Amino acid sequence: MLERHLSGRSIDYRQIISLFIPLLVDQIFIVGLNLVNTAMISSAGVDAVSAVNMVDSLNVFLLSIFVAVATGGTVVVAQYKGSGNSIMVSKATAGSASAVSLLALAIGIFMIAFHNPLLNLLFGSAEPAVMELARTYMIGSGFSYVGLAFVEAVCGALRGIGRSRASLALSLVMNLPYVGLNLLFINVLDMGVLGMTLSVNISRYLAAACAVYYLIKIDAELRLQIRDFFHVGLDMFKKIFGIGMPFAAEQMFFNGGKILTQIFIVGMGTYAIATNAISGALAGVMQIPANALSLTLITVVGQCIGRRDVKDAKKLTKSFVALGSLAYLLMGLIVLPLFHPLIGMFNPPAEIVDDIFLIVLINTIAQIPLWSISFMIPSALRAAGDAKFTSMVSMLSMWLFRVVLGYILGVVFHLGILGVWLAMDCEWAIRGAIFIRRFMGRKWYRHKLI
Repeated sequence: MLERHLSGRSIDYRQIISLFIPLLVDQIFIVGLNLVNTAMISSAGVDAVSAVNMVDSLNVFLLSIFVAVATGGTVVVAQYKGSGNSIMVSKATAGSASAVSLLALAIGIFMIAFHNPLLNLLFGSAEPAVMELARTYMIGSGFSYVGLAFVEAVCGALRGIGRSRASLALSLVMNLPYVGLNLLFINVLDMGVLGMTLSVNISRYLAAACAVYYLIKIDAELRLQIRDFFHVGLDMFKKIFGIGMPFAAEQMFFNGGKILTQIFIVGMGTYAIATNAISGALAGVMQIPANALSLTLITVVGQCIGRRDVKDAKKLTKSFVALGSLAYLLMGLIVLPLFHPLIGMFNPPAEIVDDIFLIVLINTIAQIPLWSISFMIPSALRAAGDAKFTSMVSMLSMWLFRVVLGYILGVVFHLGILGVWLAMDCEWAIRGAIFIRRFMGRKWYRHKLI
C-alpha cells in the first residue's frame, strides 16, 4: 500500500518517511513543550495566562510575516534541489536566512517601539493587572524575533533539501532550553511572565548561534560562509519574496482576523480569554501529525515540480490529504479520553472546564474532514508556485466568514467562545472547497519559478 500511494517515479515512500519522521518529532516537541510552557505560566495565575495569550495573538500576527518568507525560501530551495542545481541551493539558503532576519529586525523594532499604543488599541478593555504583564511579555518578545527568524529560515531551507533531521536538531536546541529555563525562572524563582521573557530570548539566540555553526562548519555540501549572508543577489530575493510575500500578506490578514476575534474574546472577560487559550493549546496537540505532513508535503511537491513531474505531485498530494484526515481521527481517539488529565495541567477554574471540553469536542469532529483540505492542499499549491491564489482565498475567507460570522455567533447571538470556534470551522469548510476546485484544475502547476 505504501508503494502504491506514497511512491512516485522519482521519490519513494522510504524517502518520504525519512522526511516525515523528524518533522513529526519536531512538531511533537514544539506543541508538547508549548503545552508545558502554558501549564507552567498557568501556575502564575489567570492574569499571567491571559496576558501571554493576548500578546501571543499579536506575536503570531507579526511572526507570520517572516515565517511566510521562510516558507518562500523552502519552496525555492526545494525546486532547485529537484532540478539538481546545488550551487543555487546554497545561494537560496543564504538568501532566505538574510531576507527573513532583516524582516524580523524591522518587526521587532516596531513592536518594541509601539508596544503601549498597540496594547491599548487592541486590548484596552483588559484588566490593569493583565495589561501590565502583557507589556513586559510584548517587549521581551520583540527582542527575540531575529533569533527565531534566523532559525526558522535555516530550518525551512534544510527541509527543502530533505535534511529534516538537521532541522529537527536545531528546533530541539531552541525548544528544550526554553522549557528548562521556564521551569527555572517561573516555577523555581517565581519570576512569572518576566521569567518566560528571559527564557524565550536565551533559547532563540542559542539556537541561532548553533544554526550559523551548522551551516559554516558542519554542512560541507552547502559550502556557506559568513559573507554569503551579506551578498545575496536581487534575483534571489525576488524569487523568495515572490512566494513569501503573498503568503505573508495572507498570514497578516489571517492572523489580523484572529486578533479581531481575540478582541471580541477580551471583551467577554478574563475567564473567556483563559478558555480560548487552553482550548487552543489542546487543539494544537490534535494538529501535531497533520502539521508534520503539511511541512513534508511542501518539500515533496516542491521537488516534484522542480523535476517537472506534475503527475507525482498530484498523486502524492491526494495521499497526504487522506493521511491528514486519518491522523486527526487517531489524535481525537487518543486525546479526548485523556481530556481531564490534560486539562489538569493548566489548573483552570472549575467554571470553564465544561466549556473547554465542548469546544475541543466540536473542533475535533470538524477537523477530521476539514483541516487537510483547508491547509494541506494550499501547501501543495504554494510549493508549486501558486502563492497568489492561495493567499487571496485565505484572506477573503478569513474576513468574510470567520471574523464576521464569529462576531455574529459569539457576540450578537451570545454563544461566546463557542460561537467564535464554530465560525472558524465553517470558514475551513468554505475555503477547503475552493482549494479542492483549484487543485482539480491545471493553473496551479503552470507557474515558472526557477
